[in-house]
Amino acid sequence: MTIRPAVIEDLDAISSVHARARATYYAGHLPAEAYSGPAELERQRTGTARAIESRERTVLCATRDGRVVGFAVLGARFDDDKLFHFHIDPEVWRTGAGTALHRGCVEVWQEAKLSTVRLEVFAPNARARAFYVRQGWEEDGREDDHVLMRLRLPGAEVSSGPAV
Repeated sequence: MTIRPAVIEDLDAISSVHARARATYYAGHLPAEAYSGPAELERQRTGTARAIESRERTVLCATRDGRVVGFAVLGARFDDDKLFHFHIDPEVWRTGAGTALHRGCVEVWQEAKLSTVRLEVFAPNARARAFYVRQGWEEDGREDDHVLMRLRLPGAEVSSGPAV
């Protein structure tokens, strides 16, 4: 398993992983057009391309045998920045790809000296929520049909307020 920064040439593979992963947790909860219709797939593709080319986002790929099997889009500029996307190809679930990719995200956040990061996960996606809990994320509220989660980064100093 290799974790590396994404390049624009990865866009087709990332888009394919994204579509397959989203179909596994949105099916039965949202109309198919909302997560796999042509307009939505193009919107996701365009957003991912912008993220790859952006200085404000980091996009990481998990590759196995030269094939993209997962990706993450994250912010790493300030505390409480977000994990915007984290998707693993369903064909390689439970093989360590997600854990390796998550570890890569944590390394980026630690290099940026962040102490906490956040994410939103589709509430019915119990598999993803359980994965994040195993990685140390804590539930931090709900917003509509999403669970909000927070991760205190290992090695980050937790401030208890101003020094007296």
